[in-house]
Formats: sequence, C-alpha cells, structure tokens
Amino acid sequence: MCCCGRCSPTTVTTREPRRVRATPRIVAAVEVRSIDYVPARERHGRVTDQGPFWFLGNFVFVTVALGFVGPSLHLSLTYTVIAGTLGILFGTVFAAFHASQGAELGLPQMIQSRAQFGYRGVVVPLVGALLTYVGFNVIDTVLVAQGLHDAWGLDKLMVTAVMTLGASALAIWGHDWLHAAYRILFWINLPLFILISAAVLAGGVHIARPSAQALGGFSWAAFLTQFAAAASYNLSYAPYVSDYSRYLPRTTSRAEIIGHVFAGAALSAIWLLWLGAWLATRMGATDGLGALMRAGDLIFKGLGAVLALLSAVTLTAAMAVNAYSGMLTAVTGVDSVRAVRPTRRLRIVVILVLALAWFLVSISLRGDPAAVLGGFLVVLLYLLAPWTAVNLVDYFLMRKGRYAVLDLASADGVYGAYGARGLIAYFVGLAASVPFFVIPGVWTGPLGRRLAGVDLAWLVSLTVAALTYVAASVTFSIEAEAAAIAASDAALAEIDAVV
Repeated sequence: MCCCGRCSPTTVTTREPRRVRATPRIVAAVEVRSIDYVPARERHGRVTDQGPFWFLGNFVFVTVALGFVGPSLHLSLTYTVIAGTLGILFGTVFAAFHASQGAELGLPQMIQSRAQFGYRGVVVPLVGALLTYVGFNVIDTVLVAQGLHDAWGLDKLMVTAVMTLGASALAIWGHDWLHAAYRILFWINLPLFILISAAVLAGGVHIARPSAQALGGFSWAAFLTQFAAAASYNLSYAPYVSDYSRYLPRTTSRAEIIGHVFAGAALSAIWLLWLGAWLATRMGATDGLGALMRAGDLIFKGLGAVLALLSAVTLTAAMAVNAYSGMLTAVTGVDSVRAVRPTRRLRIVVILVLALAWFLVSISLRGDPAAVLGGFLVVLLYLLAPWTAVNLVDYFLMRKGRYAVLDLASADGVYGAYGARGLIAYFVGLAASVPFFVIPGVWTGPLGRRLAGVDLAWLVSLTVAALTYVAASVTFSIEAEAAAIAASDAALAEIDAVV
C-alpha cells in the first residue's frame, strides 16, 4: 500500500488476474496485463529478444522512404546517408534509455510519466504519444494500400480492412504474441534484404546513368531536414519502448537493455535509409514499396512481388505494436480522468476503437502519403522532444530510477494530480521552439525563415525543456519521497514473493 493509504488496487496495481473456470484456450491466450504492474513471477522476457524486436520494427519499406527526404531536397546520396545516420543515432539514444524503465518499474512508459506530470497532468504528453501510434498506422495503411493498388490493382478499401483486422487481432493477443510474430518475421526478412542490398553493392541492380541534378549536392537546410526526419523516426519509439521491456526481470542489466534496443533500432533504420537514399538518387524512386518491387525484379523476376507481400505483412505486425501501445496510452488517459479497472475486456474494446479510428482516417486521407509522412515526422519530433527531455532528466538525473510505483495509481499519491515542474518545462520547451518550426508545405516560423529553412526547433525544445526542468527542481530532494518509496517497495516485494 502507498504511503497515502488511499491508493486502490487498480491502474498501477498489483491486481491479480481474475481466474475464470473453463476459459476457452483461444481466450486464455489473450494477455491479461495492461497498465497494471507486472509481478516478478510473470517476468519471462529475455533481453536478447529486444534487439531483433526493434530491428524488425524499422525493417519495413516506410523506413526506405526515410531515405527519400534528402534527395527530394537535392541532397546528394553521401550527405543524405551522413545526415540520416547521425539523426538516427541521435534519436535512438533517447528511445533506448527509456527502454530500461520498463524492466526496472514493471510498468508501461506513459504510466511512469505520471511522476513528472502528475496523475492527471500526464494527459498532456499522452496526446503526442497517442498521435504517434494512430498517425503511424494511418500512414502505414495508406502507403501499403496505395502501393498494392498501383502494383496489382488491389482494392484499397479491402487492403485497408485486412491490415486493420490483422493488426487489431495481434494487438489483442498482446505482448508475447507480438514478440513471437516479430521473431518469425525477422528471420524471414533478413535474408531477402541482405540479398537486395548485396545486389545493389555489387552492381546487380542495373540502371541508367543518373543526371548530375538527380545526384544532388549539399545545403544546410536539406542536411538538417534529413537529420531531423531521421531523428524523429526513432525518437518516436520513446513513448513505448518500455511497453515491451516491462516483462523483463527487474535484475536485468540496464546497460544490456539499452544496448540491445539501441543496436536493433539503429542498425535496421540506417540500413534501409541508405537503401532508400540509393534508390532515390539512382532510380529516382519516390515510393518505398514500388522502389523495392522494381529493385527486386531487377535481381530476378518475382522477387519484387515477394518483397511487396512480405512488406505488407511486416508492416501489419508493426501496426499491431502501435495499436497495443496506443491502447496502453488511451487507457492511461482515461484512468487519469476517471479510475478504471484494467481488464482484458477493456483492452480489447480500446484496441477496436483505435482500429476504427485509424481505418476511417485512412480511407478518407487525401494527398501524397510520402509528403504527409515527412510533415508528420517533423510535428512528432516537436511534440515528443520536450516530453522525452523531462522524463529522462527526471529518471536518470533527479530521481535516479527511485519511484513509489504504487503512488502512480492515485491523484492523492506523492506525485499529486498535476506535476507543475514537468508541465511548466514541457510547455516552456514547446513554446520556445515554435518560432523555429519548419513544417514542410505547412508553416515556417520567423526564426526558421531567418535560418533559411534549417530546422532547429527540436534541438531548442529538448534543451530548453531539460534546463527548465532542472531549474524548477533546484529545491527537489528525493528524500522527501523516501517514505512513499519504502512503503511501495515493501508492498511490491510481498507481491513479487508470491510464487
């Protein structure tokens, strides 16, 4: 029980799953946990699964399209690869460090954010996180539906419906099924992408000699735009990496978790970004799925079709991950306003509601999906940068991983209903970045125009939010929370001791 004595066993709870007699096997396979605490006896995850899981998460043709950003701004292949690689490495640092929090606290990422923003105040960063999950599923669906329609004339509505149903079903079955699906798809995808990449390096993909204009050159605006797009691509994992590490034993090395997640997410993104940049500058590619199909068929007839179908299946699995984390975020948001019991039924209902939402948006979306993706990634970076700055500063510098887990379940707990320091830092960081905004085709702030379109908004937001949070925490002392932490740890130790 938490120190306030008023936290009921709901949300972050130590609630035991209800046992129902004669439960059908197919229903019993559905994960029980959602935003509640994962006890030690259920921590069956393996840290070695984290690398392949996040590797496959980026091993989709949408990542190939990430390499089109620089060439579309007349940036050369070399500079696109350099900018993209640096951006991916930068963004992955934040995501990887968040990953250790899942194993250490046994909670989804956004529940833990209540410590910085408050039980109800966490709704503010939840908006950006939920936009991430739903937005990516919309774009993924539209890109696949359009690509398969252009390739084989498949009905876009049918493709959208099949992908939505497949992703929803996998998300409903939950954590273990997602990891299993990712392991299988990892080993199927890997040899095929090795083949196509080796063929490119060996000159096996024959193309006409590109013009000097197609090869591009250099400009700081284009270089930093590619950097920002790549950074936001992996930084967008930050709100949900802990969702897939919370079943790891609490004793798992922090360095191991961070290392596996960093290597997996960064390597695959760099690999496919390079491939996308090559396809854009050497083949004039502007569509990720179509480019893969063309390149595959240049190696041998039929490989393009295999790559297209495999890409659709893999992206459907990635959409399931977004749906699962979207469910955790949505339930956290609802629970922050009105306490709910995190049941299996609630999980399923929320996933289906999210699926309906992205389905309806997908079939109504107009415009170039690739252009929408570029603008979407930039906006995501603006919304997530101040949150990740506050969360990581709090976790690693201020509280050093010491939290009263049970107090995260109540507005009356030690973290309160609203975390003033976190909310102030978030909004100050976001406000400071607005004049630097560069949203392609939408709006450029006054300082963004002065910098000739060079996007520094994300860097301003990260820096200002982190410094503001540190300044606001100058009088903070972890010892003020010592009693609550001790009470919470004692209660969790009792739960973990149950075999």
